[in-house]
Amino acid sequence: MKMNAYQAKKIMNTLSTIKDKSPFYGEKFKDIDLSKIRTQEDFEKLPFTDKEELRGAYPLGLRAVPEKDIVRIHSSSGTTGIPVIIPYTKKDVEDWGAMFERCYRMAGLNAEDVVQITPGYGLWTAGIGFQYGAEKLGAMVIPMGPGNTDKQIKMMTDLRSTALCATSSYALLLSEEIKKRGIKDKVCLRKGIIGSERWGDKMRERIADDLGVELYDIYGLTEIYGPGIGISCSYENGIHMWDDYLYFEIIDPKTGEVLPDGREGELVITTLRKEGAPLIRYRTHDLTRIITGKCPCGSRYPRIDIITGRTDDMVKVKGTNIFPAQFDGVLSGMAGVESEYQVMIDHPDGKDMVTVFFETKVSENERPALEKEAAKRLKDTVGITVVPKAVNMGDLPRSEKKTSRIFDNRY
Repeated sequence: MKMNAYQAKKIMNTLSTIKDKSPFYGEKFKDIDLSKIRTQEDFEKLPFTDKEELRGAYPLGLRAVPEKDIVRIHSSSGTTGIPVIIPYTKKDVEDWGAMFERCYRMAGLNAEDVVQITPGYGLWTAGIGFQYGAEKLGAMVIPMGPGNTDKQIKMMTDLRSTALCATSSYALLLSEEIKKRGIKDKVCLRKGIIGSERWGDKMRERIADDLGVELYDIYGLTEIYGPGIGISCSYENGIHMWDDYLYFEIIDPKTGEVLPDGREGELVITTLRKEGAPLIRYRTHDLTRIITGKCPCGSRYPRIDIITGRTDDMVKVKGTNIFPAQFDGVLSGMAGVESEYQVMIDHPDGKDMVTVFFETKVSENERPALEKEAAKRLKDTVGITVVPKAVNMGDLPRSEKKTSRIFDNRY
């Protein structure tokens, strides 16, 4: 993607002071003369920033302003035991809220809406981000947080919620429960703002039909403000990214080469306005592509495609690299297979074995043929032999947060 004049000016301004303001980048760029970075081509020679480096800056090594100017911190999950702490200034919080309000407006929400927020609160960026954006919009907010499905549904029906903010997993759980109770006529939802995990077309269709809503994909990550840095529009053909706050590139995850528009690779983001913890060429590990051309919705903001997976989601089985998105792609294209599936990887008798469980409504007599078809399609697409297991609707676990799809039990 071509760097526009506004982005170039913001990036060059950041580079002119980043060594002095940020101990993290002062060290990272100590051997680089940033005054020589004057063009997009120059910028693309700068080293990437990765999450492991951010962990090494714990607790406040990413801070690029005096500590007295920090008004809030958020944290990503510490899967290695060391979380990433992101400091925010007052302006950072305001900018995040402005982007999130823009997301809501893109989804067709306004001050008359009642927004029910189910993502988690606390150090996470999710719940509080959804809330602040809705408050800036002027909407009524129901800050439920995750879980307590009975109370969620009671608040939803009694307060006549019109918008649901959730992970796709929890939106599915709520939609199934509402359908089971036969109370769809008491639900006033018209919009669903869904984020935090990849979800397939079949899950999307089930949630939309059972709740009677239009669904929108919202994108974000803790290191770059949080959710709200981009959202899909009603045409459902990509995620509009707020390029007045961010500059993004798509790279080959193996070589680091910047890829031309339209090619799938790893999304890399540079912040343009962030004060507390600006990030330069941050590798998100999310796989997507830049969509070219104008969107029918008329928005000027550029688009990336729906996230297809993550570079770190890869699992090696029998010498073959596999991704969750590959299973979703095959199963979602099969008649008779519903949206929920799980992949179990075991190592009995010294050999890898992959069992794929998927939910279905077909009869017991029809299941052997469906399993045989699934095995063939997965072999052709993923490149490995699997043991397919068709199970009843509701047999696989539901989640109030994110749903795990692949379980590697070999280690």
